[in-house]
Amino acid sequence: MSSAEGSLSEGSLGLGAAAPWLPRVWWTGLAAAFAWAAVGVLTLSWPNQEVGFKTWGYTREFGIAALVLATLLLALVFVPAGGVHALAAIRRGGPWLLVLAAFFGIWELLTAKLAALPSPFFAPPQSLIEVYVSDWRRLGDSLVNSLWLLANGYALGALSGFLTGVAIGWSRALGYWVHPVLRFLGPVPSTALLPMAFFFFPSSWAAAVFLIALATWFPVTVLTWSGVASVNRAFYDVARTMGASPWFLVLRVAVPAALPHVFVGLFMGLGASFSVLVAAEMMGVKSGLGWYLSWAQGWASYANMYGALIVMALVFSTLISLLFAARDRLLAWQKGVVKW
Repeated sequence: MSSAEGSLSEGSLGLGAAAPWLPRVWWTGLAAAFAWAAVGVLTLSWPNQEVGFKTWGYTREFGIAALVLATLLLALVFVPAGGVHALAAIRRGGPWLLVLAAFFGIWELLTAKLAALPSPFFAPPQSLIEVYVSDWRRLGDSLVNSLWLLANGYALGALSGFLTGVAIGWSRALGYWVHPVLRFLGPVPSTALLPMAFFFFPSSWAAAVFLIALATWFPVTVLTWSGVASVNRAFYDVARTMGASPWFLVLRVAVPAALPHVFVGLFMGLGASFSVLVAAEMMGVKSGLGWYLSWAQGWASYANMYGALIVMALVFSTLISLLFAARDRLLAWQKGVVKW
């Protein structure tokens, strides 16, 4: 047998070096698959502890879902992720999949299986399925109302803050009158003005919109003002030598140069608006995620409260991601110049 044939035989049998086309094993995914399989087996094989008259529903569905997830992860272990963006993203999240499996397993063990945590304050993971299946109408209606309220307040606050910041950053005369107002109202938390807002506005919804707008207005105003004031004066001089009008200087020089600061203010305003939204809905509105949290706590439905918190976190995280995407799209021309 020739040396070439011997090498070929070893490669065919897997005795030599691995061929380049063989998929690379995703070891973290393999560990996550076994972890989720363990969660599924634990959920299905270990009987639940009954607490009072409460039995935990959807236990079987949760166990099957964990086993299905383990099967999907196991199927992806030997699939090469090169060139496939979705698979690469899943592999990057491998450590989180492993940690979440451990978290859900411990959660299931301490609540449904051992009843080590006091009920009803701590409910098992399958109780969230029951919340989303049985109370999705009320939770969905609360989500829609919260998004509508947030959209009105945030849009009003962001627009007014942007215009105020550009005005005081460009005009010293306007800055003379607006700066004291900023220093006086800015440090005051918007939630501290809840009683006054509910008194002066005709409805609780209008008061909530005002408070969300106020919480958004301050950071957007300050960061926009800072951005306009920090524009290099040489840019204005060059534009003036080319015959630029004052409006051109504002719209085509000052505002584009200040946009990185504006987006920082928008991020800060969005975070502040979330806090005010929940507080305002707990106090006065008839429907919303904040109202839903208060309602669930009043009826000791802590599983509903946890379900609403998860929905709230996912929605708000998505909104922040969308704002990041808008920033990257609008400021693509500053790539390499502005560091984020």
